[in-house]
Amino acid sequence: MAELKHVGRVRATGKRCIVAYRTLPGESNSCLIVPTESLPDAYHDAIINLVESAAGQSAYEFAEAMARTTFPDGSTMLAALHTQRRLVKVLTSEIEMTPVPAVAILLSELNQIIAEQRGVVVDELSIAPGPDRANKPVPQSDPVKTSSASVNEPEVTEPVAEPASDADPDSAAKFYRSQADKLAKQAAEFRRKAEELAPTKKKVKETT
Repeated sequence: MAELKHVGRVRATGKRCIVAYRTLPGESNSCLIVPTESLPDAYHDAIINLVESAAGQSAYEFAEAMARTTFPDGSTMLAALHTQRRLVKVLTSEIEMTPVPAVAILLSELNQIIAEQRGVVVDELSIAPGPDRANKPVPQSDPVKTSSASVNEPEVTEPVAEPASDADPDSAAKFYRSQADKLAKQAAEFRRKAEELAPTKKKVKETT
């Protein structure tokens, strides 16, 4: 099963949700979620289809994709959910991200990993809620991502989660093999880019 970004569950209840914003401006320990189990069927199916799509998976924050997509009734997803008060603010420590069924990682921990990979603090990961800000990058001090287009690109390196504590050995082993294959491909890609920038100089033996 392919890994999915933005999907998780409420730690206390186990109810499924989708994370619209991983952090909030000035409140890096808070996030906005969409409790999917309480949605009307038409809304639920439309959001699940979006999160599984290329547009949903490539979005830096899922709210970006929702701001560009409509429900079957013609309303914009993000605006409709906001108006109907279906966007719920919770602590990041209360949400477990579940990229695959056998894997769970606290959103608070995931945010810390992403911040370290991007070379910023967690406070700089946020994107201000609202359709008018959905495509604007927030981490102005990020030395790599400086435009809305580059922020929306998938991260080169994905944070590596750990299998859930209750995962069976076969599922855990499958997950680790998948991560190993992914890291090997990333390493090969990094080497290729390094060679393009500065080809390795072969040492020439000096003759006396």
